[in-house]
Amino acid sequence: MRRRKKYRSMFREEKKTITPELVKEIFSYCFYTVFAIFVAFVLVISFGKRVKTIGDSMNPALTNGQSVLVNRIVYKLFSPKKGDVVVFLPNGNEKSHYYIKRVVAVSGETVQIKDGFLYVNGEVVSDESHDYDKMEDAGIAENEIKLGNGEFFVLGDNRNSSEDSRSANIGVVKLATIAGKAWFGYGSQNGNNGFVK
Repeated sequence: MRRRKKYRSMFREEKKTITPELVKEIFSYCFYTVFAIFVAFVLVISFGKRVKTIGDSMNPALTNGQSVLVNRIVYKLFSPKKGDVVVFLPNGNEKSHYYIKRVVAVSGETVQIKDGFLYVNGEVVSDESHDYDKMEDAGIAENEIKLGNGEFFVLGDNRNSSEDSRSANIGVVKLATIAGKAWFGYGSQNGNNGFVK
């Protein structure tokens, strides 16, 4: 009989009591979670913007109708660099929709499109021939273009289905017309969601 009682007391579960420390820990966890969500919300509202991709000019990086979160603060601190996907209003026209294109040349560089290939500072851009289709139309970049201070040359990733800096009605993109950097794409029909590269 004693042995049974001994085993019962060994395996008896201890009752968990709610201590002030446990309550404090739960409250702390909830507070920091709510605070993090609030800060994220404020940052997106204050510094972010949401635009929709129109057309297939940025395939495969972005697809038609896909929503894109835009970082509006980054270009207040730094200049766009080659490879960045920027969101801008052509010529600052606020009645136009936002365009989303990739920066291929920056201030101080010269740009030209010859034989379907992009030349920056007189040299063919090597990844152009591997990653993108040969361009059928050079547009205004048929002649060499020198980019001034705060000017950028942009192209769509889908080179032959893009209205970009080659078009006379868009031309070089000025920093003042750039809304921000495309940061995160979501809402794609083909599952192409994630950070914009």
